[in-house]
Amino acid sequence: MKTLVFSTQPYDRRFLEIANVPHRHKLEFLEARLSRGTASLADSWDAVCVFVNDRLDAETIQRLAEGGVRAVALRCAGFNNVDLDAARSASMQVVRVPAYSPHAVAEHTVGLMLALNRNLHRAYGRVRDGNFALGGLMGFDLVGRTVGVIGTGQIGEIVGRIMQGFGCRVLGFDPRPNDACQDIGIEYVDLPTLFGESDILSLHCPLTPDTHHLINTESLAQMKRGVMIINTSRGGVVDTRAVVEGLKSGQVGHLGLDVYEEEGDYFFQDLSDHAIPDDTLARLLTFPNVLITGHQAFFTHEAMTSIAETTLANLAEVETTGKCQNAVG
Repeated sequence: MKTLVFSTQPYDRRFLEIANVPHRHKLEFLEARLSRGTASLADSWDAVCVFVNDRLDAETIQRLAEGGVRAVALRCAGFNNVDLDAARSASMQVVRVPAYSPHAVAEHTVGLMLALNRNLHRAYGRVRDGNFALGGLMGFDLVGRTVGVIGTGQIGEIVGRIMQGFGCRVLGFDPRPNDACQDIGIEYVDLPTLFGESDILSLHCPLTPDTHHLINTESLAQMKRGVMIINTSRGGVVDTRAVVEGLKSGQVGHLGLDVYEEEGDYFFQDLSDHAIPDDTLARLLTFPNVLITGHQAFFTHEAMTSIAETTLANLAEVETTGKCQNAVG
């Protein structure tokens, strides 16, 4: 299938080209993101391949359809950046990678917890400067602590298993409880209970109208003072301004983010020579108890291989059958 790949980094191209050997799709790679302004670049292409920060609103999808595009291949699991109603109206298939390496995201999540708790990010900088003082670096034992996991699919389940290995009590919340989580002793509770009893809160839910700004002023007030919050799901699950206020007041003791509400303007780019005009993001970066990574939780060799292979297999399935088991909408 003739496919134009948007938001391409060198590593994307490398993994996709390797995975394309048995399929022989015609691929062309662009660094540009897909949006209303760039949709015309896909004229005469059968499909577009996109990532998390490409924007496929109704106008973009209409423009793609006018140019002959009949399939959208997402190199990710989430699809909140796609207007599925518009795609359906345009008879455009939208396919995704429902799972790649849940271990990659889960392990990064726990890495953020450990780094924040033991102040590894601060200690690294100090020692590099010859400062071996320990003041301000004290953490806490994880054993006996309570970890709340919101979203107990594959990633949430693995996070729960890892934290049980540290000797933590693990609470879970999910509209669809996972039998495997119940089997290993994860306790399902309602959100107020999870908020009120968790020392560490880890978010692994999709971004939907129900989860948008799930972490907000009201929910923060229900949490323990000094709670650690980790978000490796979608930026919009957290009301960032409310969390900033929580950090200022001490209600939030640690914050680890791999995603950010407005990340589309910043993540996956080298902006080290530029000022950051987003005041909220800039403020977050001033807190010593905040650790932000640039949407890299998925970024392992195993996950990239799986993403590339599934994406190209999805396109082959659409091309040969007109349908795909990984279709959404």
